[in-house]
This record gives sequence, C-alpha cells and structure tokens, in this order.
Amino acid sequence: MVMVRNAREGDVAALVEIGTRAWEQAVVGVADLQVRRDHARNAFEQFLSGHWLHVSVAEADGAPAGWAAREALDDEISDLWIDPLQQKRGLGTALLAAMEAEIVAAGFEASRLQTHARNIAAVAFFQKHGYSVNWLSVDYSPRLDRNVESIGLRRQLVADLPIGYGPGGF
Repeated sequence: MVMVRNAREGDVAALVEIGTRAWEQAVVGVADLQVRRDHARNAFEQFLSGHWLHVSVAEADGAPAGWAAREALDDEISDLWIDPLQQKRGLGTALLAAMEAEIVAAGFEASRLQTHARNIAAVAFFQKHGYSVNWLSVDYSPRLDRNVESIGLRRQLVADLPIGYGPGGF
C-alpha cells in the first residue's frame, strides 16, 4: 500500500539515496555518471537538509520509496524522484496527486515542472497525467560542458469558469 506523508528530518539520508539512484537513471546519455554522481548526491543532501519541510514522501511497505517537493512553495513541482526499484507501483502518481492538491490549496490554478528533454520516461509519465509541453529550450551547462535540452510541462488543475451569464456562458 502506498502512503504519502510529510518528510521528517530523519528521512534526509534515505531520501538522498533515493534521489541519487533516480537521478542516475534519468541522466543516462546526458551526463557522465562517474563525474557527476558526487555532485548530484551533494546537491540532494544540501537541498533536503535545508528544505525537508517542503518535501512529501511516498512510502511502500512502510519505508520511503520516493519523494517530491515544491522548493519555492509556488505552482512548480521542483522535484519528483522514485527509487528505480520501486517504479511502476503507483508511487509517482500518489506523489503527483499530493503535490497538485498542495498547489490548488495554495491558490494556484495550474501546475508546472521541468526536466531534461531526453528524460523520455518522465515526460511520458507527466503527459499520461495530463501535462502538456509548454516550452523547450537548449542551454549550455558549464557543469556538464555541453548543451542540455530542457522541457517545461504544465497542467491546468482548476477549470476555467465560463464567461457570461447563465449556464454555459452567453
């Protein structure tokens, strides 16, 4: 059974490992894993140590198996990471629903996120859940010493009200 809960400070080490393993899977063909692994792990540790209050955790069989965050507490889902060994079990769907509910509760009408364009599995996952491509860009990454294609996705969460009078508008 999947359960989504708020992160606790004691979860940080486990979430760093989950994030690192999921990141490794996501960047195959984009980054040199040997060179970037320590940097990614450090970035996860810094983020999670300072922002664990902004993180939701998905548990499978009573243990953390994925996490998601809204770093700026706005309409953007900044992170969604599922342990590769736990994928295809509904954890991502549960976390995405929790993030979207938080976004709506905070007064936003749409959700947005971004990933690298070659992360086909992530793009397909979000499109399956109603997200559409909002933008595509190519920027030089000094850390990777290459151009990286990013894709922005968006989903309307609150239906627009009809304009006009009476049922259905005019």
